[in-house]
Amino acid sequence: MRNLGHLPSSKSHSAKPLKGTRILIGRARHQAGSLSADLRKLGADVIEIPFIEIRKPRSYKPLDSALRQAGTYGWLILTSVNGVEALWDRLKKLKLTKRNLRHLKVAAIGPATKRAIEKRGLKVDVIPEEYVAESVVESLHDQVSGQRVLLARAKVARDVIPRELRRLGAHVDVVEAYETVIPESSRKVLHALLRDAKRRPHVITFTSSSTVRNFLQLLSKKDLNTLKDIRMASIGPVTSATLRELGLAVGVEASEYTMPGLISAIVHKTTLDTL
Repeated sequence: MRNLGHLPSSKSHSAKPLKGTRILIGRARHQAGSLSADLRKLGADVIEIPFIEIRKPRSYKPLDSALRQAGTYGWLILTSVNGVEALWDRLKKLKLTKRNLRHLKVAAIGPATKRAIEKRGLKVDVIPEEYVAESVVESLHDQVSGQRVLLARAKVARDVIPRELRRLGAHVDVVEAYETVIPESSRKVLHALLRDAKRRPHVITFTSSSTVRNFLQLLSKKDLNTLKDIRMASIGPVTSATLRELGLAVGVEASEYTMPGLISAIVHKTTLDTL
């Protein structure tokens, strides 16, 4: 990892700790704005190339059916802001409202998902200590036996929550709210960036296991050789495990599994590099 060089003063360092650091963000295009803005405020040169694209599922029938029968469920679990947005879009299409869901106890995987739910007028009853599937299960351990649980999520996702809640005696319905795909338009742009030493990022952020898998599928064998001096920044242990499983070293891992936590970890590591 390169050295950022001598900084003129501790004051300027604290104000712009990421000055001169090129950071590639691979979030879906419509979700990258906030992360990019916060990094730019800290002095980073931000590059946005999405590794993931959010699309509607091929069929909304399972989700629509579940929403029409919302009264039969005791719990609703949402594991992403994308899931929240998709669910509320379907409520509107079906001419249903938050009243149809008010009887439900609601679990959100993390603070961003919680805020998205509360913004739409529902109370969140459970948010786990750690923002991963295993912690969601632990938080619900004594509350779901005999209950019907609706889990709205991406088409492809880890099966930890439904599998473990069923072991606890819950009746879990998993419905597809959206799907994630590889944005083919990113392929040429990413190749050009990684092969240009003057523009190549110092840090690449990964906010889910899907972003890791998609990133590698967007690369060619030649591109892999350009990654050795790039620091991989992970939002948490699940994403880090995927990076390692696929042969990439984890240079940064957030201790709080959120966007602010990821930014803090990048700042901390980058600051250490300059000392």
